[in-house]
Amino acid sequence: MEIRALAKLILGNTDGLRGIGGKGQVLTSDNRSSLVIDNLCDRARAQNATVACFYFDFAAQKGQSPVSVLGSLLKQLVCGHEEIPEEITRAYKDQKNAIGGRGPRLSDIVNMIETASSKRHTFICIDALDECVAGHWVKLLDSLNQILENSPGTRIFVTGRPHILPEIERCLGGRVASISVIPKRDDIIMYLRSRLHEDTTRDAMDSNLETDILKKIPADVSEM
Repeated sequence: MEIRALAKLILGNTDGLRGIGGKGQVLTSDNRSSLVIDNLCDRARAQNATVACFYFDFAAQKGQSPVSVLGSLLKQLVCGHEEIPEEITRAYKDQKNAIGGRGPRLSDIVNMIETASSKRHTFICIDALDECVAGHWVKLLDSLNQILENSPGTRIFVTGRPHILPEIERCLGGRVASISVIPKRDDIIMYLRSRLHEDTTRDAMDSNLETDILKKIPADVSEM
């Protein structure tokens, strides 16, 4: 699917993505694409919406707990407001006054995200969910489900490998619309040519070698 069309689907043309009772929606893809997120940010800005993103990194799994992930999303959402909602300020003060000045718990962060997202249309993008520790999936997805339940103006875009889709569908029920993004051979050739053009060791490449490289791409990219 063309990038602009996919972003449009997330933002506005959602007739085919109705969730349970119209409460929130989730769009998933099995191909991670920062291009979609960039395009979504551009369109959301024009609609006075807020976008928050999180990318799961396999090398940093230990530090990417549901609390840290949702805390990062909350920080981005709050930064998208001209003023911090009073409810969020009060919640942080309450936590600061607790014994030892503890940080917000997962349930507290979820409630604050609901508050922040209730002020304007909100888009939450989670990239490479399959890189998240499997034991954290349920807590994270259950938290997102609660946000969707209580924030009708929130949309969530998730990318990851196909094996995570059943868990997403189980936790989020009828809100999930899945799109499989498969590259075309022409797309791969265009990408390789652009990278070869940027290669700083030009002496190592000639037209014959470039042709040989491109010939290695199968007609059916699913064979790769």
